[in-house]
Amino acid sequence: MSTYTDPYAASRETTEGTVFSVTGGDWDSLVTEIGQAKEERVVVNMGPQHPSTHGVLRLVLELEGETVTEVRCGIGYLHTGIEKNIEYRNWTQGVTFVTRMDYLSPLFNEAAYCLGVEKLLGITNDVPERATVIRVLMMELNRISSHMVALGTGALELGALSPMIFCFREREKVLDIFELISGLRMNMAYIRPGGVQQDLPAGALAKIRATVKDLRHSFKDNENLLVGNSIWMKRTEGIGYLDLAGATTLGVTGPVLRSTGLPWDLRKMQPYCGYENYNFDVITADTCDVYGRFLIRVNELEQSLRIIEQAVDKLEKLEGAPVMVADKKIAWPAQLALGGDGLGNSLDHIREIMGTSMESLIHHFKLVTEGFRVPAGQVYTAIESPRGELGAHVVSDGGTRPFRVHFREPSFNNLQSTSAMCEGSMVADIIGAVASIDPVMGGVDR
Repeated sequence: MSTYTDPYAASRETTEGTVFSVTGGDWDSLVTEIGQAKEERVVVNMGPQHPSTHGVLRLVLELEGETVTEVRCGIGYLHTGIEKNIEYRNWTQGVTFVTRMDYLSPLFNEAAYCLGVEKLLGITNDVPERATVIRVLMMELNRISSHMVALGTGALELGALSPMIFCFREREKVLDIFELISGLRMNMAYIRPGGVQQDLPAGALAKIRATVKDLRHSFKDNENLLVGNSIWMKRTEGIGYLDLAGATTLGVTGPVLRSTGLPWDLRKMQPYCGYENYNFDVITADTCDVYGRFLIRVNELEQSLRIIEQAVDKLEKLEGAPVMVADKKIAWPAQLALGGDGLGNSLDHIREIMGTSMESLIHHFKLVTEGFRVPAGQVYTAIESPRGELGAHVVSDGGTRPFRVHFREPSFNNLQSTSAMCEGSMVADIIGAVASIDPVMGGVDR
């Protein structure tokens, strides 16, 4: 008979052994814990099904009238087991899983993971320059599409409809480029260990240049609507206050940290993918509030456009260069083409491996089904996602599958600041505060 007791897991004995019922301390215990105050207070749920919680985020609120006296975040409603699933797939297949974590910035998930795998393989400097520049180009486009959702939904939740329409109008233009280049609008699995899935199709650079020009003009619509707007200022200025001491104590990164005046951006502080070769500014604010985080995201759009233009210039000079490492024991086939039936190997490449080289065909089969081996070891690689520091801790035991992959997800860390931002404020201000954090629950729960 087991004597082990767990405050969160009641147990009962069965013929199969001890069965634990994990509760996690839910509604009944929460009400008991935070409803003890003598004052007239009420405990309510906000979410997890709520239009202003950016997904299935549950906030348990203790209210005294309209004033918030306590906030607790409830997460786990979108848990997908992605980190565990990766352990049952080969290293390249892992990309298909990680891209689905933070579904608003899939390319950043892929980049952090692949940079870690490449570091373990010792091929960081062997990745072709063209592939690295394409990664930067795609990530900055993805930063724009992610910020469009943050700005559009944040404005909508505070009652502004037009910014939402404008933001999603611009986001569609970016997603069209993703579809042109990778065949998909999201969860592309485009960045692979050793390079990228395929080279840019004909006409892609011209379309990107035209889109950048269009976006630079169209972004002014939102700025003219909201920057300095008296109604917008009343809903955002001084709301969701979190200073530098609070942000660093909680491990908060990204726009929330930069709104305290600290210019912390990993693209500048710990450059990766050659970001040290691009000219751009780190945008900061000193307001420590929702309005400052809004301004940072608005101004970061122009910096991303600057980086994209520089990447396009580099790619024009690298026309025809490889986009996958030369080592055929690692490189997945990158001779892909968009056909009528979707994405597949180019017909020329299929004819070559099927008709001229039996060894190539066998190797191709082994590489895709079994995968390559990665030397034993562990690494941590971090990049600057739209929400802050996205880090991948990748562990290998020397096999064809990851032993462990764990992510330091910025949304998860940044959500810790919800209580500090909201307690003592009004219920309505929670909406703006959570929107300014811009959490994506797919990344939080993964």
